[in-house]
Amino acid sequence: MDQNEVDRAQDSRERLRSAIRQTAPGTSLRHALDMIIAGHMGALICIGDTDAVLAAGDDGFKLDISFTANRLFELCKMDGAIVIDKGLTQILRANYHLNPDPSLPTSETGMRHRTAARMSLLTKAIVISVSERRQVVNVFVDGKGHQLRTVTQIMASVNQLLVSLQSTRTQLDRSLLRLTTLELDNYVTLSDITETIYLFEVLSTVAEQLDRLILELGSEGKTIEMQRDEFVGDAGENYTLLVRDYAADSSRENAERIRRQLHETDNARLRQPKVVASILGYEGKSEDSILTPLGLRTLSNISVVRKGMADKIVDEYGSLQNLLDDIEKNPSRLDSVGVDNPGILADSLYRMWGKRA
Repeated sequence: MDQNEVDRAQDSRERLRSAIRQTAPGTSLRHALDMIIAGHMGALICIGDTDAVLAAGDDGFKLDISFTANRLFELCKMDGAIVIDKGLTQILRANYHLNPDPSLPTSETGMRHRTAARMSLLTKAIVISVSERRQVVNVFVDGKGHQLRTVTQIMASVNQLLVSLQSTRTQLDRSLLRLTTLELDNYVTLSDITETIYLFEVLSTVAEQLDRLILELGSEGKTIEMQRDEFVGDAGENYTLLVRDYAADSSRENAERIRRQLHETDNARLRQPKVVASILGYEGKSEDSILTPLGLRTLSNISVVRKGMADKIVDEYGSLQNLLDDIEKNPSRLDSVGVDNPGILADSLYRMWGKRA
């Protein structure tokens, strides 16, 4: 895929997100759509790119009146399309007859849906089709339809994802605690890292799915968003630090690149240690290969280690194991890298390790 295709795909995704946001519960447009459904009516509504939309049709009534949900509902009692400006401030046309190119491809069957799909291919408009017979609303962007769901329908999926998110976070926290102990014992295997990365990816995927549903919920999604944030917490930063700890190149830029590559990797392959090793920048390692962590994640979770200080400590010692080997013999060395309370840092590490009360 070349850059132009990437840009077009990104633009399409952003416009679909904008369309879902504009039609979410709590918005004036959604209120109008709910009234249209309740009135057992059909509708065809074009929003934005008005010059191109108007060029693809004729007749109808020129209105140029301010947009309200009630006005849109009343105007949909007529046949033809409603044309609204991009900002949803003005209703420009009603009963407008659209004539998109019939050769434009679409898999839709109903007349309104076919017209809506073709108009979304012909223009940059957000096109909404309400089926009078089936009483469903579809939003079209670039020829692709997204069916709006009721809050009740969305919440059924939300509840399943919240259970999955909580369960995955619990497993991840246990895995990270175990990994910290293994790091302090200097006995982390590639298999251990693979399993932890897999859990990070599951958490990330579930959170993304939940984000899409929160977008669909609109004003009804605030509580769900708070629950999502509570479960995800600082997972993103811990994931980046984990990748930096074990990647051949520990720079933050490379860690972000690795995370993107891991996220794009099929789930089944993510559970294969050799695949993960290759993405981290290693070849020839088996699942039992020992990996030496830098210690960025573990150090960053200690209260006396200020932001950015973990990097300085790792630069000075090279790895967590070197720090542990030297910390009792030469604690003053920590002073030279700016650690204000080296004794507390040492005690924290040993308590985590279970070697000292």
